[in-house]
Amino acid sequence: MLEQFIELKTRQLIFYASRFFRGQLPHHELHLFIWDTLEEWGQFGIQLKTPQNLREQVFWHLMHQLEFWPEHQLKSDQVLQHNLLNCLSFLRGKGQLPLDCVGIRP
Repeated sequence: MLEQFIELKTRQLIFYASRFFRGQLPHHELHLFIWDTLEEWGQFGIQLKTPQNLREQVFWHLMHQLEFWPEHQLKSDQVLQHNLLNCLSFLRGKGQLPLDCVGIRP
């Protein structure tokens, strides 16, 4: 059940974040997706903070980064965008594990 949740939410995160970076999704929609996902995650009641695998680690890292940085920085900071797009590539199965990717469960 947990693996299915992460897999589903990873596909959805790829969808939302990709469209945001292409200018096809408003920031508030991305924000709502992240908070809805966190609310659903909270229903699992999992106490273990360590992700089960690298894919889940990158998932949580990307979720945190997208929520942490303000919209203007996500849109204008090219180094930040490059790092986050590397995370998306990894989640798509097309890239390598991003450097400095520290993802833990909420």
